[in-house]
Amino acid sequence: MKIKDIIGEDAPTVSQTDTIENALKIMTEKNINGLAVVDDDNLLVGMVVKADIYRFMIQPGRYTAYPVDRVMSKDVVSVHPDENVREAAVKILANHIVAMPVVEEDRVLGMVSVEDLLEYFSKEA
Repeated sequence: MKIKDIIGEDAPTVSQTDTIENALKIMTEKNINGLAVVDDDNLLVGMVVKADIYRFMIQPGRYTAYPVDRVMSKDVVSVHPDENVREAAVKILANHIVAMPVVEEDRVLGMVSVEDLLEYFSKEA
């Protein structure tokens, strides 16, 4: 099975200038741990996850009003929509990440998470 067959249609994203507070709000509302960071053309420029935000916030003088670009990772592991689900699972495990954007020609099409993969493999078993 291909990644495009298991990703949801609603993949929220944030921009580099969105606030950390807004990113956390979206993640909480959607019950997700990470968001792709995109530019005005929906091109992938980074990834932000709750763990990175929390590590950033424990330092004195840092606020949730700061922009996402202060906490996002720019070196992003991604997956193509035509990649095999098992290949995506290997990427997530090998890189010790909770989610990765599904990208085609640098455009974010969705997100695949550990939970998505667990759901897929539990149905296959």
